[in-house]
Amino acid sequence: MARSIRTIAVIGAGQMGAGIAQVAIVAGLRVYLTDTDEKRIATALDAIGRNLDRQVAKTTLDAAAKFEAIGRISAGSSLDGLGDVDLVIEAVTEDEAVKASIYTAIGPKIRTDALIATNTSSIPISRLAAATDRPAQFMGMHFMNPVPTMDLVELIRGKATAPETVDAIRALAIALGKTPVVSEDFPGFLINRVLIPMINEAIFALHDGVGDVVAIDTALKLGARHPMGPLELADFIGLDTCLAIMRVLEAGFGEAKYRPCPLLIARVEAGWLGRKTGRGFYDYSGATPVPIPAR
Repeated sequence: MARSIRTIAVIGAGQMGAGIAQVAIVAGLRVYLTDTDEKRIATALDAIGRNLDRQVAKTTLDAAAKFEAIGRISAGSSLDGLGDVDLVIEAVTEDEAVKASIYTAIGPKIRTDALIATNTSSIPISRLAAATDRPAQFMGMHFMNPVPTMDLVELIRGKATAPETVDAIRALAIALGKTPVVSEDFPGFLINRVLIPMINEAIFALHDGVGDVVAIDTALKLGARHPMGPLELADFIGLDTCLAIMRVLEAGFGEAKYRPCPLLIARVEAGWLGRKTGRGFYDYSGATPVPIPAR
C-alpha cells in the first residue's frame, strides 16, 4: 500500500501555491503554507477564502465543510512549521538556484522520512533532486493552472526517485481529486514539451505576419477546438514562464525548433508578461482584452 500523506507544507504562496493549498484542505489534509513575503501569504489566504465562498454559493461545497477546510490551514514565513509534515510541495518561481536554496534550507527542518515534491513545469527533476538530502524521496508534481479547476497532475520521477515515492504521490493526487499522468524526466516533461513549442510557433506566425492575434487565436479555438487560443493562453500562463520553458527545451535538446521567437523575447524584455502585468499579446487595461499588433 502507498504510504498515507495527511499533512503537507506548501512553499510559495503565489497563485499555484495557494491553489494547491486550497485543494488540499478541501480534500481533508492539514496544510502549512509558507512564503518569505507576509503580504503574499495574506493575499493567498484571502483568495482561498473567497474561492471557497464561491464554491459554497454554487453548492459544490457546503458551509460546514468550508469552515472545517479553513480550520485545516495555517501559514507563516518561518520554516519551523515544517517539522511534522509528511510532504513538502515546493511551488516557487521557475528559478533553479532559488529552488536549490530552499531544499538546502528545509532539509534539517523536516522529518527524515518526509517526501519532497516540486511543482516545476520544466526543470529536470534529477538535477533538482541532487540539491536535496533525499533524492529517492523527491519527484515532480506539476499541477495545472488554475489548480482548483484543472483535473490533471503531471508526475515526474527522477533517476533516483523510489517507486514508493511515486506510489505515495500518485495516491495523493487521486485523493486531491486529480488525474495523474506519469512523465519521464526529459526537458519540458510531457505537457510543456508539446504545449509550449505550439505556443512559440503561434508567436512566430504573428511575428512573420501570417495572421494577426485574433486570426491566430480564432483559428485554433475553432479549428482545433482549443478552449483558449495560443496567444491568449500564453498571456494566461505568463510570457516569462513560456520563455523560461523554451530556453530549457532549447538547452536540453539543442535543436533549432526550440528557439524562442524573437517577439516572445522582446515582450518579456519590455515587461509585457501577460495578464499579470496587464499587457502581453492583449491589453487588459479595459473591460475587454484588446489585441496588440506584433509591430
